[in-house]
Amino acid sequence: MTVTYSSKVANATFFGFHRLLLRWKGSIYKLLYREFIVFATLYTAISVLYRFFLTGSQKRFFEKLSIYCDKYAEQIPVTFVLGFYVTLVVNRWWNQFVNLPWPDRLMLLISSCVQGRDEYGRLLRRTLMRYVNLTSLLIFRSVSTAVYKRFPTMDHVVGAGFMTKYERKLFDDLKSPHLKYWVPFVWFGNLASKARKEGRIRDSVDLQTLMNEMNKYRSWCSLLFGYDWVGIPLVYTQVVTLAVYTFFFACLIGRQFLDTDQGYQGHDLDIYIPIFTLLQFFFYAGWLKVAEQLINPFGEDDDDFETNWCIDRNLQVSLLAVDEMHMNLPRMEKDIYWNDTSARPPYTKAARSPPQESAVIGSQSVQDVGSDNTASREDGNGERN
Repeated sequence: MTVTYSSKVANATFFGFHRLLLRWKGSIYKLLYREFIVFATLYTAISVLYRFFLTGSQKRFFEKLSIYCDKYAEQIPVTFVLGFYVTLVVNRWWNQFVNLPWPDRLMLLISSCVQGRDEYGRLLRRTLMRYVNLTSLLIFRSVSTAVYKRFPTMDHVVGAGFMTKYERKLFDDLKSPHLKYWVPFVWFGNLASKARKEGRIRDSVDLQTLMNEMNKYRSWCSLLFGYDWVGIPLVYTQVVTLAVYTFFFACLIGRQFLDTDQGYQGHDLDIYIPIFTLLQFFFYAGWLKVAEQLINPFGEDDDDFETNWCIDRNLQVSLLAVDEMHMNLPRMEKDIYWNDTSARPPYTKAARSPPQESAVIGSQSVQDVGSDNTASREDGNGERN
C-alpha cells in the first residue's frame, strides 16, 4: 500500500525528481487516467460536432456560447477552494499517521516493571501485552477496510489469538450499544492492579507509570476513532468537487478552437489539441485526486496506511520484548574507547570525510565586535560613565 521512494531522492541531483515521474504505483497517472480519457473524449466529440455537423447559424451560436463560457469560467475560484481543501486534508492525514498506536513504550515498561521469570510472571506480561494489541485491533477493525476484511468477525479475532474464548464470552456478555474497544484496557488496569497486590509490580510508582502510558495508548486509539467519526464536513467536499467539475464542464465548450475567419479575439490560431487545457485538467483534477486518496488513509489505495502490517509487527515485537527478552541481558564488556578520551568512529571509503574538524561552538563565536568592547553603565541622570 504505502509507496516509499525516499532512497530515490536521498541526494539532490540535476532533475532529481524525473525518476519518480515514470512510476505507476501510487502515481497521479493511475489515479487520474480514467477521468482524463473521459474529458479528452468529450472535448473531441464537441469539437467534431462543431466543425463538421453544425450549420452556419448553429456555429455562430456555439461560438458565442463558447466565448461566454470561457469568460465566466475563470470566475470560479478553483485554485482558492482547492488549496485550502487539500491543505486541510493533508494535515488531517499526517495527524492520523503520527497518532497511530505503537506499543513500544508500553512493552518496555511491562518488561521492566512486571517481575517474575516463572510461568505465572510470563503469563502476566504476555496477557497485558495481548490486551494492548487487542485494543488496537478492535480500533483498526472499525476504521480500516483492509483490517476488517482480514478480521470480519470476532471469531476471526479469537482464531488469530488476540482473544481467548472465555474473554470473548465476557466481551459479548457486556451489553453496550457503543464500540467496546475500551474493554481490554479495563482488563489491563484490573490485571495490573492485581499484579501490584501480588508483588509482581514492586511499587505504586511503577503501577502509576504503567497506567499513564496505557492511557496515552488509549488516547491514540480514541483519536483514530474520532477521526473516523467526524470527518471533513460534507458540504466542504461537495463545494470543492462541484467547483472543479463545473469549471471543466465549462472548459469543454469555452476552450474550443473557433473559426479563425470570424476574427474572435484570442482565436486567431487553431491547433486542434488544447494542450494547456489538458494540462490544467491534469493539475486541478489531480489536485482533487490527492485529497480523495488522503481523506481516508485506512482504505486500500496505494498510499494508504499499512494497518495489517502494523498489527503483525506490533504483536510480534511486543511479545518478543515481554517474554524472550525479559531480563535477558548481554554480558557487559569494556568498549573499545575505554581508555580514549576522544572517541571517534572510523569512516569507510564510501562514506564522506568528517564534515568539519572543529567543534560546533555557536555562530556568534566568529563575530568581530571591534576594539570598542569596554563595559559602560548609566548613572541616575541617564549619563554614561
